[in-house]
Amino acid sequence: MTHDRAAVRHELAAWFAAVHRPLPWRGADVTPWGVLVSEIMLQQTPASRVEPRWRDWLTRWPTPAALAAAPVDEVLRAWDRLGYPRRALRLRDAATAIVDRHDGKVPDDEAELLALPGIGRYTAAAVRAFAFGRRSLVLDVNVRRVLARLATGVEHPAAHETAAERAAAWEWVPDDDAEAALWSASAMELGAVVCTARAPRCEACPVARHCAWLAAGRPEWDGAPRVAQAWEGTDRQCRGRIMAALRAAHGPVPLADVAWPDPDQLVRCADSLVADRLAARATAGLTLP
Repeated sequence: MTHDRAAVRHELAAWFAAVHRPLPWRGADVTPWGVLVSEIMLQQTPASRVEPRWRDWLTRWPTPAALAAAPVDEVLRAWDRLGYPRRALRLRDAATAIVDRHDGKVPDDEAELLALPGIGRYTAAAVRAFAFGRRSLVLDVNVRRVLARLATGVEHPAAHETAAERAAAWEWVPDDDAEAALWSASAMELGAVVCTARAPRCEACPVARHCAWLAAGRPEWDGAPRVAQAWEGTDRQCRGRIMAALRAAHGPVPLADVAWPDPDQLVRCADSLVADRLAARATAGLTLP
């Protein structure tokens, strides 16, 4: 199926302008720091859960310098139940590096962004696009799924991003900075609210007439089974239980006070939290760092 990329981008941009979600980090007055915070928080966490925490965070620490000066325990408490709390530490480390290397201002150069602690290829590209309106390849799970269906006619992208996939995705990115940033935002929005993984709403898709997967009759994925991550009884749940107890406490928490059925797993997860700098040992148990 031959694609008129310019037509796809034009139709998708018009749809985005009309119906995009009014997420607060998309506001015209949001700083590059606000965009960076949103991108870290949004990793593996729904926008609906991120929004109130993002607002609180930017009120409390509106600049990288403010966060870099904050005590670690306060940062971890403010992260609350967003999950994957190592992201909070990485964000604080990045804020410190921004203060030390860039006079407290988020850089717009991709290499400089990638050199910040905890900033990977996707986040660097997203900050360039959404904070500075620059051309970059923003390739998250939503954009990958949109391009897999639209351009190649398969239901899901491969489990892992490849060089060939990135090269093909670059062909969809306009040369103009502003148009490229708009393409990234609109393709991501399409994947988030219409071209979803489990229940795509093809009848609501603004570029359905261009979609190779729809034209082929929506063939089912024939690759490796896509298994949802377990939660109950996992180390992730156990670590979360310990972190919740530490956030709620005003002093050391004995491991025996953490409700968990497997004492060996509880000790192992406590050790891993200490190794990850998310907890510290005290005479009477564990505390936040």
